[in-house]
Amino acid sequence: MAKNYITIGTFDGVHLGHKHLLYVLKDLARLNKMNSLTLAFALPPKVLLSSASDMAVLTLPDEKFARLNSLGIGKIEELNFNKIKNITCQDFFDVLLKKYDMGGLLVGPDFAFGKDRAGHLDFLRKACLQNNISFTQANFVETDDGHKISSSLIRKNIKEGNLSAVNTMLGYEYEISGPVVKGRQLGRQLGFATANLDVDPLKILPFGIFAARVKLGRENFKAVCNIGLRPTVETHGKPLTEVHILDFDRDIYGRNLTVNLAAKIRGEQKFNTLGELTQQINKDAAAARKLLS
Repeated sequence: MAKNYITIGTFDGVHLGHKHLLYVLKDLARLNKMNSLTLAFALPPKVLLSSASDMAVLTLPDEKFARLNSLGIGKIEELNFNKIKNITCQDFFDVLLKKYDMGGLLVGPDFAFGKDRAGHLDFLRKACLQNNISFTQANFVETDDGHKISSSLIRKNIKEGNLSAVNTMLGYEYEISGPVVKGRQLGRQLGFATANLDVDPLKILPFGIFAARVKLGRENFKAVCNIGLRPTVETHGKPLTEVHILDFDRDIYGRNLTVNLAAKIRGEQKFNTLGELTQQINKDAAAARKLLS
């Protein structure tokens, strides 16, 4: 029975760097007549280990595994971090050999595993050589200005509001989803009905006004998405995600919406009157139509 050529990671965002690694894995498995096996953590270990409230992810577990499965890279299995966080790098290497039938290992230049990340590249090269395991180190994928594409760099750009850089590094438009819940219905009073999304608090959100593509079931629509604290009205400091679907007037409470942020229109701003806000929403809708056309 064929052995497995394995790679291991968190794959938060499933960005262009991850895709490069995974396509290399697929090729290596084929060339070595092995199966391709990706072992992925549902959440980044540092999120599980941190008590900080600002720890957030680019892809929730369901989103991540859906994206990984869509790549056609072979078998994907979830690694339970809590079950392996305290084992030594040698013990984890033995798990890869025995439980996962490893015949090859592919890692990135900054990869390490085991307790205290003691299973660094030098350890892995030596352990693979001793066990007649093929070992490959993949290269980083860089941005046009020479920065390593990484989940942390993408998260940093989201916080800084650089959506264009985010989408370029991801290779797709940043995605947010959740069920539509009841809001204050202020948008409807202003003539712009909005769908309020209940977004998982682990999801990192860029603040601002965005041109967006929305999927409702099998239907696709254009929209304006507002993410933030709505400074013109009271919100008690909790970020809200509101979607005004263009040319749309249906009751969709309880339905799940998937929102892809195509382009940033502007940052959040406070208006003196609701009339000024209404004028700006009209401009935002026009800008979204233009950006999405």
